[in-house]
Amino acid sequence: MTHPSTHLAEPAPAGNAQPAAERGLSQEAAAALLAQAGRNELAKQARRPAWKILLGQYLSPLVGLLLIACVVSAALDEWADAVAIGVILVVNGLVGFFQEYRAERAMAALRSLTAPRARVRRDGQARLIAAAEVVPGDILLVEAGDIVAADARILACYALLVNEATLTGESMPTEKAALADAPGAPLAERHNALFMGTAIANGSGVACVTATGARTELGKIAHLLATVEDSVTPLQAQLARISRTLILLCLAVVLLVALLGFIQGMSWMNVLILAVTLAVAAVPEGLPAVVTIALALGVQRMAAQRVLVRRLDAIETIGCATVVCTDKTGTLTMGNMIVRALWGADEHALLFAAAACCEAQLDSQGKAGVGDTTELAILVAAWERGIRAEDLERDFPRRFVIPFDSVRKSMAIRRANGVLYVKGALEMVLARSRSAPEGVSEAADDMARRGLRVLAIATGEGETEEGLTLLGLVGLADPPRPEAIAAIAEARRAGVTTVMITGDHPVTAEAIARELGILAPDEAVQGRIHARATPGDKLRIVRDWKAQGAVVAMTGDGVNDAPALREAHIGIAMGITGTEVTREAADIILTDDNFASIVGAVREGRGIFDNIRKTVIYLLAGNAGELAVMLFAAVLALPIPLLPLHILWINLVTDSLPALALVTDPTDEDVNGRPPRDPALPMLGRREWSVVLATGALQALVTLTVFAWALQARGLDEARNLAFTTLVFGELFRAFGARRSDKTFWEVGILSNWRLFAIVMLSAVVQIGIHHVPVMRELMQLTPLSLSDCMLTIVIGLIPLTVIEAWKLFARKWIRGH
Repeated sequence: MTHPSTHLAEPAPAGNAQPAAERGLSQEAAAALLAQAGRNELAKQARRPAWKILLGQYLSPLVGLLLIACVVSAALDEWADAVAIGVILVVNGLVGFFQEYRAERAMAALRSLTAPRARVRRDGQARLIAAAEVVPGDILLVEAGDIVAADARILACYALLVNEATLTGESMPTEKAALADAPGAPLAERHNALFMGTAIANGSGVACVTATGARTELGKIAHLLATVEDSVTPLQAQLARISRTLILLCLAVVLLVALLGFIQGMSWMNVLILAVTLAVAAVPEGLPAVVTIALALGVQRMAAQRVLVRRLDAIETIGCATVVCTDKTGTLTMGNMIVRALWGADEHALLFAAAACCEAQLDSQGKAGVGDTTELAILVAAWERGIRAEDLERDFPRRFVIPFDSVRKSMAIRRANGVLYVKGALEMVLARSRSAPEGVSEAADDMARRGLRVLAIATGEGETEEGLTLLGLVGLADPPRPEAIAAIAEARRAGVTTVMITGDHPVTAEAIARELGILAPDEAVQGRIHARATPGDKLRIVRDWKAQGAVVAMTGDGVNDAPALREAHIGIAMGITGTEVTREAADIILTDDNFASIVGAVREGRGIFDNIRKTVIYLLAGNAGELAVMLFAAVLALPIPLLPLHILWINLVTDSLPALALVTDPTDEDVNGRPPRDPALPMLGRREWSVVLATGALQALVTLTVFAWALQARGLDEARNLAFTTLVFGELFRAFGARRSDKTFWEVGILSNWRLFAIVMLSAVVQIGIHHVPVMRELMQLTPLSLSDCMLTIVIGLIPLTVIEAWKLFARKWIRGH
């Protein structure tokens, strides 16, 4: 008997194929179609001019505050501060400028997926042409290893398997056939179609091109990707809101104090100096740097969680995620098939027959190999039971192979022992069997409900697949990652909803979801599972969740995931299996393709946000204290307590350095035990603003009391000297209490953040030192500080911290009592 070979370079068209398929298009017709339809390329999107992108980086309220600080510092001849702030402005602008090119890089990577060359039939001859010159109506010739050049309808094929995972999300190669598809079939079920950018895994085929360029399925995804806009992250929105509030507050206080100055008879020059001083006091120059350092630190922490961050603000955004839409294969599952169930009277004989019907090759360790993933899984299971593939090949070498095809839905191998080993779909193998175990159909249904891929194993004595003896069933599946089960449980505890989006069959998807814990045994799907999802479906799912107010993270590895990754608040690409398109479209990349890493990133993101918020509160409370000192002094008709240089020094010593140390605080152990914060709520709510104002008022009261007493007892110079140092010590010591709002600094551990302790101690020494270094003393217009005055300012400087910590203890007892 003659059997077909396993490879056919150019199969003849089926009988129902058009006669034109024999010759293909003529060169003249192809040229005319090329002029009409355009080149088979993904169109490049028009780019915004570079100057517009750069200008857009300097239009936010926060940058406006920095500009004010820069101008004020220059006006006061504080060129060091002005240059430092200017550097921050340039760096932040350049970072934002280069981020604008993410979409262009994603589009360029997507265009690289298109085949550079294609084999077509023109004028009756097979010709190799540039893929860009393929036109609708061309007869496309494909074989294993090819990248499909355009969308096409299959006219004839032989054992054709196509890897469409990057387009459809289907984890297994798709079987193709020269049979018409059902109208409206989803992409994953279009067995008569080839799609641009997919890879031929096995066999060969002849197809008629139906769409090129932007009209292909890949082109439609490119269009979706080009029209999706980056989401404004919660952190960007929060900081913009705080910046607007500070600008309004600053203007109001400056106008009020200026009005009071005129009423009290101050000169224009003094009013101007006072207004400039207040503007400097109101601007937290260290805030942008602190946020950048906090996010940069988050990059390092997330790298330890096997997460690479491509955009800094993505660190905080992942922390407030309320929904994670994730792919199944490789992220929630291991990404490779294993045998999970055997059904038959003799499992050893069943596995022997299954292994004898495999063409894959296992390595010497029995753990991996080359070939079809299903066959490798069977060989691994056989190896574990003492059945070696090399022993099979040595003792019973194969005589011939009947390859798998989509019509027979089975394959067979005849070996030297005279036995024909068959594996395939149960309905096809059962129809050709003369005997089968009782209950085999029920067993197959049960396996399918559990999400297993079912293969029937049979043996025969002839050279055809007839009169078989069905031995049993093998159930295979891509197993869940053990750590993913624990991670999903932690995500649920953290209030994060896990949504599984996959190209697999709905029954398989639901079974895996229940095994993973995404769905409880008696829980309804309710939008948590989406099977057979297309690129448009994924984009719609993300938009639906966003419309409900959710902060959405979306994972993906294929081209079909790129638009949804861009649309989501946070796009997460797979580092191992992901395409270049998804990596360019994403905000963060998982180096291990593991869902557990996402939950770890959520934990770190929440910790970073906590650190940013506590630091913002600390900074604003300090600025509020400085403003209150100047405002109350003006209301009380007192001399100016602090000079502009004093304010700049305070902002440098008490704002920037302690704030940078505050953002290094370790993440709270139980941060994922809290529900995600509502992104619609401001970073600083009523409670936080109350803390800022109350702390600022307390600091101002202490400072003004010292100033008023010294003004009467020692004169203006000594009063400014003591008020300045008291305010510095008060804000430095208050940094210890800013770490937690619910615990005192000794409960947290004063050395648990050694950087903060070292900075506060060093800054206190420097503060004392500037009173005794002649150059600094003259520049700052200070007087020497005696030992008694030094001790006095330290003790008084501890008053705000003592009151704040005492209030924490009182509030805790009051809450417990109620």
